[in-house]
Amino acid sequence: MTRGVFGRGMSFEDTCREAARAGAKGYDLIGPNDWPTLKKYGLIPTMYPPGPGGTISDGINRSESHDALEKRMHTAIEESAANGVPSIIALSGTRKGMPDTEGADHSVAFFNRVKAHAEDRGVNICIEYLNSKVDHKDYMFDHIGWGVDVVKRVNSPRIKILFDIYHAQIMDGDIVRNIRDNLRDNFQWIGHFHTGGNPGRHEIDDTQELNYRFIAKSIADLGFSGYIAHEYSPAPGRDPIASLNQAIGIFTV
Repeated sequence: MTRGVFGRGMSFEDTCREAARAGAKGYDLIGPNDWPTLKKYGLIPTMYPPGPGGTISDGINRSESHDALEKRMHTAIEESAANGVPSIIALSGTRKGMPDTEGADHSVAFFNRVKAHAEDRGVNICIEYLNSKVDHKDYMFDHIGWGVDVVKRVNSPRIKILFDIYHAQIMDGDIVRNIRDNLRDNFQWIGHFHTGGNPGRHEIDDTQELNYRFIAKSIADLGFSGYIAHEYSPAPGRDPIASLNQAIGIFTV
């Protein structure tokens, strides 16, 4: 899960206590300083936060950033391997006038510089699929085909896609077909999932347009063994703990 599912006003330690009680396995995007608190409650840091893999605006699609990012990524790979962190997030960056084909070439080149280290240490690097229509204008990896092209060309079992279902629904829809197409083969291109209701990125229940029970069952039927992190924000007036229990229940299939 991510910290945002608790809304505001709850201490990080209290959120960890509630997450553990609800049956969560860990947290995405929590930095090393908070890992001891996660471990205190039997949780793991399921995804290393942004930084080593670029930012939403300045990501791995810019070759001039590769030297600096590579150093950070090697450090993050070692830190993740030593602390049981299975994945590190990467971000394509925005276009800023760059053609998608050029950005894809640069992204492939970056991953080729770090993939051997990730393979040796058993750590995934997952590039996130975001929407450019509502939340992240001009973000390059805004359609599934772009990301699949990149990871297929890198051709590493440790370079994968972070499939954010909320963003994917806005940009491409056809959620289950796109998941099946990229999980059912011997080589699985999706390494991690985020959830969120659309519209509004609120609870994943019948207040929004996606049938998350069907999505959850479809992912389970494909034998996916990675992590699914809830990344919604509670709607006004909703009880965050009740919403958390509901979300975890939906994915208990």
